[in-house]
Amino acid sequence: MADKLRILAVGAHPDDIEINCGGTLALYAQAGHHVMMAYATNGEKGHVTIPPPELALIREKEARAAAAIIGAEVFWLNFPDGDLFYDRETRLHFVDMIRQAQPDLILTHWGETYHPDHIATSQLVCGASYISTVPHFKTEHQAHTQVPKIYYMDVYYGAAVEASEYVDITPVHEQKKEMLAAHASQLDWLRENHGVDLMARMIAQDQAIGQKLSPGVAHDGTVYGERFVPRGFRAATRLLP
Repeated sequence: MADKLRILAVGAHPDDIEINCGGTLALYAQAGHHVMMAYATNGEKGHVTIPPPELALIREKEARAAAAIIGAEVFWLNFPDGDLFYDRETRLHFVDMIRQAQPDLILTHWGETYHPDHIATSQLVCGASYISTVPHFKTEHQAHTQVPKIYYMDVYYGAAVEASEYVDITPVHEQKKEMLAAHASQLDWLRENHGVDLMARMIAQDQAIGQKLSPGVAHDGTVYGERFVPRGFRAATRLLP
């Protein structure tokens, strides 16, 4: 991975990217690649007492703060939380975002997951990545010159997928935790209303994936990993950090 790449991560909600590929993005940024983070929805419905318009502003501010930790460029698509669908108009928004970003590589959601926004994001990214290269689909920006390669994140880590690739994020795990901590309104809401410690859940997930990097070794909490599945390709040289 000698060449400098343009890396685009696309998540359904503010915090999805940080949880599932924040460490990998930090490693890309550290190596001098251009990192971009696109948030599809604005997270406006993720609270009991804060009204949606106010919460959307809070979530955007938090997302931009999280991205700034690694110097990432932000695309705030601002679709309503819980109302993201695969249709022509929405796909064209994604097409134009990809054309503006000009990525070599996209990280996005695995298509088989619990949340409809995650599923729609996966479908939209996969559909738009190809259409972004077709000039007769007109958007504000010019057609992309290549079909970006796609890696799925957010793969249920109990699922066996032979093509899985792993990234050791141990050196940047504190930075990843700092990125997630920027989403304070989400962490507070989940803790107070659902009894969920999102930070602890992420750390446990990263530890479980980290075990794949050192199988058979007693886990002492110092190895952290992230997992990805390539969509329809096998790279001749490693594209992940």
